[in-house]
Amino acid sequence: MDLLDDPKPGQNMPEYTVSEISGEVKRTLEGTFGRIRVRGEVGRVFKARSGHLYYDVKDDRNVLACTTWKGQIDGLSVVPEEGLEVVVTGRLTAFGAQSKYNMNVDEVAVAGQGALMALLEKRKKALESEGLFAPERKRPLPYLPDIIGVVTSPSGAVIRDILHRLRERFPRKVLIWPVAVQGPACAAEVARAIEGFNRFSPGGALPRPDLLIVARGGGSIEDLWGFNEEIVARAAAASEIPLISAVGHETDTTLIDYVSDRRAPTPTAAAELAVPVRMELLARMDQLGARLTRAAGEATARRAQRLRDVSRLLPKPDTLLESPRQRLDNASFRLPGALTGLVRQRQYDLSQCAAALRPSLLRGRLDERRRTLSGTGARLAPALDRATRDKHRALGECARRLSAERITRDIARKRQELDRCALRLTPVFEAHIDRLSQQLKATDRLRETLSYKATLARGYAVVRAGEQVVTTRAEAERHASLEIEFADGRISTGTGGAAKPRKGKDDAPEQGSLF
Repeated sequence: MDLLDDPKPGQNMPEYTVSEISGEVKRTLEGTFGRIRVRGEVGRVFKARSGHLYYDVKDDRNVLACTTWKGQIDGLSVVPEEGLEVVVTGRLTAFGAQSKYNMNVDEVAVAGQGALMALLEKRKKALESEGLFAPERKRPLPYLPDIIGVVTSPSGAVIRDILHRLRERFPRKVLIWPVAVQGPACAAEVARAIEGFNRFSPGGALPRPDLLIVARGGGSIEDLWGFNEEIVARAAAASEIPLISAVGHETDTTLIDYVSDRRAPTPTAAAELAVPVRMELLARMDQLGARLTRAAGEATARRAQRLRDVSRLLPKPDTLLESPRQRLDNASFRLPGALTGLVRQRQYDLSQCAAALRPSLLRGRLDERRRTLSGTGARLAPALDRATRDKHRALGECARRLSAERITRDIARKRQELDRCALRLTPVFEAHIDRLSQQLKATDRLRETLSYKATLARGYAVVRAGEQVVTTRAEAERHASLEIEFADGRISTGTGGAAKPRKGKDDAPEQGSLF
């Protein structure tokens, strides 16, 4: 230090300027403590517009002001939050312009796993209150994605496990976005990778994935802490591509697991969730093809049977011709009478016309025509009669021949149908008789089983007083005589003598002789 050249008389203590004493204090603090670690609870936290971070670390009695410069913030593994218990590492220094000392912190660690879990629970409640964990936000995974994007470390065993399982189940195209899976840079790189995949254009030079997998192997809570950061959780929630989280082992849980569309217990399980098994799909397709062939065959058979059933309901050709044949016969029978009536009608019409003409001019011609017409009519009537008789005979002969042939064919056809029906009916009738016989035997065996006589055969007896069954001693003492039924017959007992045997229905006394 620099002393004043002229101390006052009688005083031997040196005098300092304000800057000198401030500098001396600063050098003393920095030289005495150097790089130190301090444990405490984070109090007020303030981030200035310049990007510097100001906060307090306190215990139950004192407060230590801390500063992290803008360039140092990215290197922090944990960003200080109010109420969080931390261990800060840095250098103690003084700020002479305000006569204050503070600590320049370049590393922040959470003080113990309990504090980390408390911070995690706090973040979880905050995100849950915003609805980021709601089940209705979860989107279904594509059944068979063409392209799968994987966010993980390219040098670890995780990516090898995922690629191996995808090759085993159903090979797909995979895009890998390399990131740090632990440490200070983990959260920012994972968030940028999720956002980067979502910015890909569908059908572009670098195609957009249909499914994302964020994967990392197991580790401690400190190793997995990057996936508990808020920026990672919000990036996963904002992803338009369905996302599977596979961080840690089955017992490890991070914030990204709650906001992702599906959580896989391991990275290998994430690959199993992403694609189905190709051989199982082929087997399923074979099964469906067999079912389709069988269903088509059954449908064709049902339609054919239906067609045969409907064809049986159609009338026979002979039946269709019966009515026209009858109309033809009726017309042939009416034809001679109709011809005769027509001639008579024409004669009448002619006479009417003749009457209308002048008799003096046409009488002679009319008489001549009448004579001619009369002769023609006399000759026509026998000819018509002969023609009608010949027609009747011919029609009758044809009808007899047709009827005999048709009847013979019908009888033969009906006999064949009867034989076919008999062949089908006989085994059906015999099977029905056998089934009824078996049912009767089973019913008879059930009757024998349920009959009280089976109980009598095991040594029991039925006591009756008249037609009433006696079941207690008191009831038996009230009756003078009782009847006891055994398996082989009945006996009667009375109060005055020994029991008298009574024969059963099958033991009726033999009828004596009448002589």
